[in-house]
Amino acid sequence: MEDQRKIYDSVDLRILAILLKDSRTPLQEISSAVNLSTTSCWNRIKRMTDSGLLEAYTVKVDLASLGYNDTVIVQVTLDSHSEETLYKFGQALESIPEVLEAALISGDYDYFIRIAVKDTRDYERLLRERIYNIPGIRHSKSSFVLRTLKKVDTPLT
Repeated sequence: MEDQRKIYDSVDLRILAILLKDSRTPLQEISSAVNLSTTSCWNRIKRMTDSGLLEAYTVKVDLASLGYNDTVIVQVTLDSHSEETLYKFGQALESIPEVLEAALISGDYDYFIRIAVKDTRDYERLLRERIYNIPGIRHSKSSFVLRTLKKVDTPLT
């Protein structure tokens, strides 16, 4: 099977950069920016979608506007690393809306979890009512994000 990275040329990457900046950019504007006809531009976007490169078109939300003023990074160590424990832990995290991201990681901790909260009291409530009720947690360490210096979903510019 051909390496997927090889099918995307510089024009595809310029189209992708435009869509990453604003996925609602009109096709006419995108095609003009990359010097293609709208049909050729659309065909490239469709190919990127069909190949799985473009997974979804979405919106970015200012969480503070919804009252979520703080982000907490939680590192968690589990008692067990069995498939069942990992599965159940993942399912429990899925059920908590405030969990924005969770990753199984290497190193001193098993999981890196990014959580949106309204304030410290809201985080305390979330810990008591949801996080600490997940079976199998041996240890956790929480850090409040003071300032986000960079946040991107892809290394493309």
